Amino acid sequence: MCIIVGSMEQPIKLSWSDKILAKTFLRLIPQFVTPNQITWSRFLLTPFVLALLWTGQYVWGMIAFLVVSFTDALDGSLARTRNKVTDWGKLYDPLADKLLIGMVVYVLVAKYVDFYAAWIIIFIEILIIIAAILKRKNGGCLEANIWGKIKMVLQVTGVMIMLLGIIFDFTSFLHLSRGTFYLSIAFGIISLFTYSI
Repeated sequence: MCIIVGSMEQPIKLSWSDKILAKTFLRLIPQFVTPNQITWSRFLLTPFVLALLWTGQYVWGMIAFLVVSFTDALDGSLARTRNKVTDWGKLYDPLADKLLIGMVVYVLVAKYVDFYAAWIIIFIEILIIIAAILKRKNGGCLEANIWGKIKMVLQVTGVMIMLLGIIFDFTSFLHLSRGTFYLSIAFGIISLFTYSI
């Protein structure tokens, strides 16, 4: 049985990034906006990001990807700082991230960086989703840990470096993004075995 987050048994732990966001961007978000609504926006905006990248509009695609990726930081921090953590959010927030990353990897990484790395990344994400579903079905708690967060940061960083390399024709950036994706695969494997979503 999951301990209720925010209860006396297990208080919500705020990270340094939560505290920074609380003093900056979260102040701009009205009280009636919930973290789950922000997660839904990521699901809805992902096809828009993909359409831009698929059609070669890389500058706008990069901007859109950055904005949509940033909603991941916003919804989690909003949930923790306003005590609005939900079981739905614990499952679907990381699922929205994996959908965004998985689709971008499918569209771009296989084409510009490394075909095999792209499919390994997607395969690991699918395994983590399956593990999350099984853990939830068996009554386990779904929580992200540091390995999963590092993996996500590396994936977003890798995509941004890759897009900059494509836009400005910097071949060295594509090599750098390849290394970043390889590192994200390593953290993805750790994330899978330590059960982080």
